[in-house]
Amino acid sequence: MTDSNRPPLTFAFFPDVAAFDVSSDDVADGEMLANAQVANFMGYSGENLSPQLSWSGFPAEAKSFAVTVHDPDAPTGSGFWHWLAVNIPADVNEFATGAGSEGSDTLPEGVLQLRNDAGTRGYVGAAPPSGDTAHRYVHTVHALDVEQLDVAADSSAAIVGFNLRFHAIGRAQIVPVFGA
Repeated sequence: MTDSNRPPLTFAFFPDVAAFDVSSDDVADGEMLANAQVANFMGYSGENLSPQLSWSGFPAEAKSFAVTVHDPDAPTGSGFWHWLAVNIPADVNEFATGAGSEGSDTLPEGVLQLRNDAGTRGYVGAAPPSGDTAHRYVHTVHALDVEQLDVAADSSAAIVGFNLRFHAIGRAQIVPVFGA
């Protein structure tokens, strides 16, 4: 797949909002994901650890945050959601490595992790089909104008995205890649 044939980046069609900074000790724009952020299924033997993320410079009126990881290049017609964490308190501006991974208890109280497209709650690592060109993994931190999104624990990624569309007042992204 050539760059001109790739789907747009996640949230490209959302309204423009304030940009702010997100950084990571584990992932970087355009850089290959480490084995730590790769899945441990579909022929991969990764560690399935959510990356460390920290964010700053977000709008002062932010009342909460959400973190999403999406692969727009997945051969599904709708991409693949790897992580959706919402209702992150406004005074939190960092997640440690593995915070969103299965079995972790380091997320702040009240954070809701929704089901990813692998069917589990929390982070699931990269696992593109063998032979595909490198996929993009859009790590986004959303600054929101509400303390909590009006979503249930069993809400789909589409419902979360719908709510993010109307409540985001700021957005920051890191887009690493991974290919077999």
